[in-house]
Amino acid sequence: MLGAFGEKMVTGNFNQERGFAFLVNMYRVRAFEEQAIMAAERDKLVLGAIHPSIGQEAVAIGLMWSLRKDDYLLTTHRGHGHMIAKGADPTAMMREILGRKGGSCGGKGGSMHIADFGVNVLGANGVVGANITIGAGVAHGIKLLGKGQIVVDIFGDGAANRGPFLEGINWASVFELPILFVCEDNRYAATTKTSDVTGGDGPAKRAESLGLHTTVIDGNDVEAVADICADIVHRIRTSGNPEFIHMRTYRQGGHTSSDPATYRPSREVANEIENNDPIARQCEILITNGLNKDEIKRVQEAARAEMEEALRIAADTPFPDEHTAFEDVQDLGSPLLEAY
Repeated sequence: MLGAFGEKMVTGNFNQERGFAFLVNMYRVRAFEEQAIMAAERDKLVLGAIHPSIGQEAVAIGLMWSLRKDDYLLTTHRGHGHMIAKGADPTAMMREILGRKGGSCGGKGGSMHIADFGVNVLGANGVVGANITIGAGVAHGIKLLGKGQIVVDIFGDGAANRGPFLEGINWASVFELPILFVCEDNRYAATTKTSDVTGGDGPAKRAESLGLHTTVIDGNDVEAVADICADIVHRIRTSGNPEFIHMRTYRQGGHTSSDPATYRPSREVANEIENNDPIARQCEILITNGLNKDEIKRVQEAARAEMEEALRIAADTPFPDEHTAFEDVQDLGSPLLEAY
């Protein structure tokens, strides 16, 4: 049986409980992004840029489903959804984005450098591709420690055209490190269509040439993402070898919350929103398998209420005291005196 989007609608062995959990959390991610955009654009509560991931929720939710809490995650400047899916607290995240006390990084990192060590999220990164080599280093460290953890390292399609892509993946391949590299391909590197500036057959073929097992996934199908990633995560955990996923998705909004994205054809955007929205696709699957539409509406409203409350609390939270500015900053004195 095929749905309106052409995907197979599973009615026999479909896990309704899991599918419903996916929907709940995709709505939570989207509601968080909508509130963050509102905070930045309408209320002017954010100093700096917000990079929303609306339209990419299935990547985050499906990918994180099979991870353990002690597995490590490194993400990009567009990483809010990944963090929520990994278990980070949305209120602490919202405080961080607004630069307030109680933020995930004490209000010092902001949106592009947000982290949560409590769930082993080692941070977003404002430098495109920089987290790839950092992730390889983390994977090398945990291999030496031998605790059975893995690293998930997410980056965008634009990062595949930068030097760290080659360096990090080559290192992981040579030293057989337990890391999953995920290229979250939303088709645009900031304002540039990635296919226009990418030679050859794309990032998966580049990773394959370096010796990695590679997989290409429809990143807007949360059920497929979860199933395929569960197998890959298990394989990495048991073999210790790195793998690569090319996750195809679409960024429904602009590069930042203030970007009108006029560089994209309006027909393309409308078609993606109407026919390839990951939440709408999951709703259709769930309805086909017996979920009531009223329950979907309740899920959406609950997610919106949760994130509205997170923003309200964050906006009412004071800024950090000035004397905390240099806390958590390494100060060992002069390298000439201390290191030699």
